[in-house]
Amino acid sequence: MTALRNAWLIVSLIAVVVGVWLADARSQPVPMEGGAQPTVVLLEIQGGIGPANRDYLVRGLQHAADENAAAVVLRIDTPGGLDAATRDINQAILASPVPVIGWVAPQGARAASAGTYILYACHLAAMAPATSLGAATPVSMGGATPFPGSKENSPTAGSTPSSTEGQGRNDDDEGVAPGQSETADTKPGRPEPATTDAMSHKVVNDAVAYLRSLAELRGRDAAFAEDAVRNAATLTADQALKQNVVEIIATDMDSLLGQADGREVRLRDGATVLATRGAAVTTFAPDWRFSLLAVLTNPSVAYMLLLAGMYGLLLEGYSPGAVVPGVVGAICLLLALYALQVLPVNYAGVALIALGVLLMGLEFSVPSFGALGIGGVVALVVGSLILFDTDVPGFGVPGQLILGVGIASALAFMGLVWVLAGSRTRQVSVAAGAMVGQQAIAIEDFIGRGHVRIRGEIWQAESVVPVERGQSLQVQSMDGLVLHVTHAGPAVAVRSGKTGVPP
Repeated sequence: MTALRNAWLIVSLIAVVVGVWLADARSQPVPMEGGAQPTVVLLEIQGGIGPANRDYLVRGLQHAADENAAAVVLRIDTPGGLDAATRDINQAILASPVPVIGWVAPQGARAASAGTYILYACHLAAMAPATSLGAATPVSMGGATPFPGSKENSPTAGSTPSSTEGQGRNDDDEGVAPGQSETADTKPGRPEPATTDAMSHKVVNDAVAYLRSLAELRGRDAAFAEDAVRNAATLTADQALKQNVVEIIATDMDSLLGQADGREVRLRDGATVLATRGAAVTTFAPDWRFSLLAVLTNPSVAYMLLLAGMYGLLLEGYSPGAVVPGVVGAICLLLALYALQVLPVNYAGVALIALGVLLMGLEFSVPSFGALGIGGVVALVVGSLILFDTDVPGFGVPGQLILGVGIASALAFMGLVWVLAGSRTRQVSVAAGAMVGQQAIAIEDFIGRGHVRIRGEIWQAESVVPVERGQSLQVQSMDGLVLHVTHAGPAVAVRSGKTGVPP
């Protein structure tokens, strides 16, 4: 009977295991002919392109390579971003052993400015209906780049435009882009307007060459690439398809993978044919690292960390031994410095902010009747305004935040000045009798008047005999806020062996 029961248990266990295996097999996607089902990794760009996006995309492409994915779908919806981060992302795409399909989606999305460069770098470009791309004119640091087609850059009547690279192109050479109306800047025979300064002209030409090189590498329309940089031209999805800027218009992922299947793309090591129809899509989700970088590299957060760090160190300097302000300030300042070194920072703004905080701090130790404090508030606000001197979307400090910080700093400064002014007219609260006979320690060498530490406070003191730093003194009398002291013992030896104030 026992043997029969054991055999029945074994058979039951085997049946359960086989049933689970069959159920799992039914739940798995059916593999395609010639091997296992292909996998496509989905990466996403949303919002401004910066260091966090760069880190996420580089790791996502490496993950796709490690998983031997059939392709990467890069879903794009961005108003633009930083040039350095964009170029790093494009380098990773160009070096990727896995084909990258750039897809401007969902409907209503855009690949503006930096997004256009990334879409051109992808091995295959696609857009969803009701999306757009273009407006890739670079914005220079240190001031707004004059718009190439604006009146301030256009040749005036009867004048001869200067001979610069890129001028002289007209519609007889390349034609007006489909979908664009003929304007004053595209009339036949009219020279292309130039930028107003050499640096802006240099930046625009560099961007033109970069985007044209990507267009030529992928076999896409290079004329629009140049027009998008020089004149901030844009295209809808249908126009982009007709003009050979993208290869696919897809409403959803299944449509995208179906249309991409069988197309040949050129990787760094040679051409390959995409096999994406029916592929399993896995999303490479952002992790804590991306979230942390996104927070730290947010200009508003970096700005607040910078101020918190400076104020913390300032408070630690005024109250040595408090520890907490110094520790918090040091951590905030280090985090701010990390964020600032990867963001487009105007270091003149950083210097002005530091100067403003320093001036407000000096106001409490140097009698200037408010001049230093007012100058500090002005320097703080001006430095904040030019800290991130760029028009790149998503990489500026909101004016409301700067205004709030300026008002808060001014109110705090005025409040402290009011408290200090009131303390000057207030009667001394310490009775003279309570101080007489107390022990004090000299914190400096002095003859006549100097400073001593008594009961944890620093007081002015007078002595008719020379006093050494660390000398033990005794209070004989008190005249207002000045203590009259005399020797009470030898100088106190500190741990270093030198004469000084005991720790």
